[in-house]
Amino acid sequence: MASSLSFSASPSGRPLLPCPFLRSRFLSRRAMAPRRRRAWPAAAVFVAAVVAVGFAAEAADMVQERLTVGMTIVADAASTGAGKSTPRSFFRSRGGVCVCMCVSPRRDPPCFLPSPLRLAVCLDGSPPAYHLHRGSGAGARSWLLQFEGGGWCNDVRSCADRAGTRRGSTRLMTKVEVFSGILSNLPSRNPDFYNWNRVKLRYCDGGSFSGDSEYRNGSSVLYFRGQRIWDAIITDLLQKGLAKAKNVLLSGCSAGGLATFFHCDSLKERLGGATTVKCLSDAGFFLDLTDISGNNNMRKFFSSLVSLQGVQKNLNKDCQNSTDCPYLCFFPQYALPDIRTPYFILNSAYDVYQFHHIFVPPSSDPGGQWSRCKMDPGACSTSQIATIQGLRSAMLTSLKQIEGKPEAGMFINSCFAHCQSELQDTWFAPDSPMIHDKDGISGAQSGNEFFSISCRKMVIYMYILLIALQII
Repeated sequence: MASSLSFSASPSGRPLLPCPFLRSRFLSRRAMAPRRRRAWPAAAVFVAAVVAVGFAAEAADMVQERLTVGMTIVADAASTGAGKSTPRSFFRSRGGVCVCMCVSPRRDPPCFLPSPLRLAVCLDGSPPAYHLHRGSGAGARSWLLQFEGGGWCNDVRSCADRAGTRRGSTRLMTKVEVFSGILSNLPSRNPDFYNWNRVKLRYCDGGSFSGDSEYRNGSSVLYFRGQRIWDAIITDLLQKGLAKAKNVLLSGCSAGGLATFFHCDSLKERLGGATTVKCLSDAGFFLDLTDISGNNNMRKFFSSLVSLQGVQKNLNKDCQNSTDCPYLCFFPQYALPDIRTPYFILNSAYDVYQFHHIFVPPSSDPGGQWSRCKMDPGACSTSQIATIQGLRSAMLTSLKQIEGKPEAGMFINSCFAHCQSELQDTWFAPDSPMIHDKDGISGAQSGNEFFSISCRKMVIYMYILLIALQII
């Protein structure tokens, strides 16, 4: 049973959210309740119950071409200030202060400290990277930036392991990526974004592009430079046309979807008032949630991640002012009220990742009683189905706080899925069912109408352009 919690006033007048991680296992339901209740605008919010339906295989002539896009390395971002920039200079610590030392002052240019964009490196020290497919025609001045997802690391051991994989090093990544779903270049499969400049930002920092620190142990170094990676990639893209963009949609999946909450406002500030910026988080609404055994392991996990990777200084300042436990602002539900730039949330109320790893993690099921249910939802018992409703209820309760916000929209379905915008079958497929008897995208009359849903062949497309770039 959760202990009672008291609240004190913050400078902004919002109640201070205490740090229950220190005094209680989890927030009480009352503490997590939204502060205001308003009617949900039908144009911006759809909470859909979905029934899985089988469909025949697509005809051979409907198979999508595979668009493969090569990797762009942001090589300059990995510079430490030595090498090319200052061939004979290096840095030495004196009394804890980094001092530039020049070997040959007469011949070398003036020494300087590395700029924040330097040392923008992956966990293993390799340079950041992205994939860009150029836009054309009416989409030449519109950009879609997609954060790659892939979990996190929260301690030295897990981050060291990650640094030796494609999740922590661009050296180990595939150098060519397939663009599909929201990144597709086919108008029949991606009607609103096919001709935009589409960018996939590779994920190699383990902290949702938010950290800024490093860990040293002798000659071994782990770099937590997610924030700098983000800044360096945007700086590089500004020189390639992003600075003149008319429309920009910042999106991401999973850990990348979480990153959209962190960087939505800063991107708008960086691009200025002449650019319309909106954000789309796909499967990035990770909940502050107790598991079926009553433990809240995600609080411990995110708390250690924020501490290790130096994330706190990059979290929303208004959110931090509303709590005495700043790491909570790593959870989207606490940062949402302070995001000013319009955003759209795409998530399943039965998100598979959260079901398997947060709500029913292996530690909460030592006997394996949930194994069959996890593998096949159809095999869940009546009591397990009733328990899973708790995940859905927590999701919907957390989202109530954005009721009536004109800059917010959401599409919450009931599929057992995780990430729905990158895969063609769940983004827009030719044999997906429709609602309102509309025949495909061309049959819809306005952004208020959404395409319908099957968990096996599901249209999530729902006119994101009209909703995310016009209505909200």
